[in-house]
Amino acid sequence: MNTFGQKIKSLRKKAGLTQTEFSKRAGVGLRFIRDLEQGKSSLRLDKVNQVLEFLGQHFEVVPNHEWKDIQKSTGQL
Repeated sequence: MNTFGQKIKSLRKKAGLTQTEFSKRAGVGLRFIRDLEQGKSSLRLDKVNQVLEFLGQHFEVVPNHEWKDIQKSTGQL
C-alpha cells in the first residue's frame, strides 16, 4: 500500500528535489520532511498543508462512513 509519506516522497522526487531543497522551497524544516516521508503520525497539519500547497496538491476531510465506502470500492481495507 502506498502511504501518504511515500506519495509525498514520490512527488518530491518527480520534481527533482532533494529533501533539503524541497524543505527550503516548501518553507518547512528538513526534519519535518524526513518525518513526513517516514510516516510519522504526529505532524502539524498546517505544515502538511503547506507542503501539499507547494506540490499543487490538497487534502480533503472525508466523513468516516464515506471513507469506509471508498476503502471498500478500492479494495483497500
